[in-house]
Amino acid sequence: MELAQLKKHLKNDLSGLPVLSVAILGDHPTQLLHTAIKGYGAMEGYNLEIYEAEYNQIQSQIANPQSDLYSRKPKFITIFQSPRKLLEEFQLAPLNQRHEFAQRHLEKIEDYLESLKKPSNSNLIYSNFPELDENVFGNFGNKEERSFIYQLRKINFGLMNLALRHQNLFINDLALLQNRLGAKELFSPSLYATTGMIFRVDALPAIAKNTLDIIKAINGKIRKCLILDLDNTCWGGIIGDDGIEGIQIGNLGLGETFSRIQHWAKELKDRGIILAICSKNDEKTAMEPFLKHPAMVLRMEDIAVFIANWENKVDNIRHIQSILNVGYDSMVFIDDNPAERRVVRENLPYVTVPELPADPAEYLAYLSELNLFETATFTNEDVGRTKKYQEEAIRLTAKQSFVNEEAFLSSLKMTCQVQHFETGDIPRLAQLTQRSNQFNLRTIRYTEEEIINISHDRNYLTLSFKLGDTFGDYGLVSIIILKALSTSELLIDTWIMSCRVLKRGLEQLVLNEIATLAARNEYVSIIGEYLPTPKNNMVKDHYTKLGFKPSGTPNRYYLSVKDFVPKSHLIEKI
Repeated sequence: MELAQLKKHLKNDLSGLPVLSVAILGDHPTQLLHTAIKGYGAMEGYNLEIYEAEYNQIQSQIANPQSDLYSRKPKFITIFQSPRKLLEEFQLAPLNQRHEFAQRHLEKIEDYLESLKKPSNSNLIYSNFPELDENVFGNFGNKEERSFIYQLRKINFGLMNLALRHQNLFINDLALLQNRLGAKELFSPSLYATTGMIFRVDALPAIAKNTLDIIKAINGKIRKCLILDLDNTCWGGIIGDDGIEGIQIGNLGLGETFSRIQHWAKELKDRGIILAICSKNDEKTAMEPFLKHPAMVLRMEDIAVFIANWENKVDNIRHIQSILNVGYDSMVFIDDNPAERRVVRENLPYVTVPELPADPAEYLAYLSELNLFETATFTNEDVGRTKKYQEEAIRLTAKQSFVNEEAFLSSLKMTCQVQHFETGDIPRLAQLTQRSNQFNLRTIRYTEEEIINISHDRNYLTLSFKLGDTFGDYGLVSIIILKALSTSELLIDTWIMSCRVLKRGLEQLVLNEIATLAARNEYVSIIGEYLPTPKNNMVKDHYTKLGFKPSGTPNRYYLSVKDFVPKSHLIEKI
């Protein structure tokens, strides 16, 4: 993609797109980078309101609470620093102090993070440093602490450790980007000499994509499901024709290519991505390699939904979506057949369908470069996600044997653990606010640090809900954040619930707990608010269905605490 293409998106009407505020700080001119990031944002469906500071103003903007940076209240602050400027700073340091250079730089970044905590809840996206070596020491630089390459690599490694300690710090991995593109594709000495720009114009779209991938993930726009074809996608050959002995998979020849793809999918599954199979095959024949082939990396326990039949793949993907209950824009479909890819794109335009290279040996490199599954969080609950969806598929099958909904719900013998926010749940609580889009009444995103602050703030009350039944444990599926508007009014700041537990009666139990907590703290009324987004239309009538009355303010509803009658449900509170 070229910068000119991104500029074209800026000519479109952006007024109807979700608005995100972004600040760009750099120690070099960033005007064209600004254009690229805003253009890529428009292409991805965002209207980015960007504040671009004058270059070389990073420290003064962050350290001063009265600076323009804080008056703009950006949700995301991006920092781009040049390794060449870093080298110039390093060269000014006395030789006997150069072994401390990285540590001093990292302390400066940590100061930035501390400064940002006070007047701002911004997420800091800090670009690491593409490698640069003046070759004073040559390869010996790897053994000499006083070499620039040693200190630069130490900074990049230290950034990762900082990000572990500061949940609002995210790394824009330009070092990895340079490894992929090549140093000469990222940097032009002549351009730097004449303009001070550290990135080639042709590299700006890739840098913008890297930046937007992080912003989208933090903002909850992530892909959750990988749907795989089988023949010539997960293995070489056609299982129906070649048989289990004839398909190509394993450590030899082309089979190794397909094994690598399976390893990639398995790693994604272990990270929390849902795997599904969609293949034109007889089901028994298609399952045979998963059950019997010794070289298969993927097994049936890795697959949340397995569909193999002779129906069209569009309808089968729709069926997968109905079982998993995730948005089509959360799904990636991989198929070696160009015709199948085209049909899915035409009929399910929100599903991501990569245009695979002709050579299977290039599949994995191409898919890895696309960075399809960027994330801003990873929790222990992600590891067991596949099992939860397999259990849900069993529930749906069992449901068909009951004549009515109440009998089915009663058979589940559901139990729910209700508690205030606990320290061990903080990562998952933050993840729910960042990823939940459909059952999310106000779609307010919180970082782990903000969740911690809320849990200790007397102006807030919190509740979390963990659900289980005879088929298994759903885990933490709903969170409530209540905010005091006055001594008598309590606002439901956040009401989020996993779509996996819809129509189980949890909404009623949650409201009962909210009303109980409000009464215990002597509040008179509960205020519910629905802020519409393109994805949360399913809950637009949520409050009226639960008995709230219109407050007179658009999209706001109230419930009298003293007049509240507890709702019935079939969940046992434990």
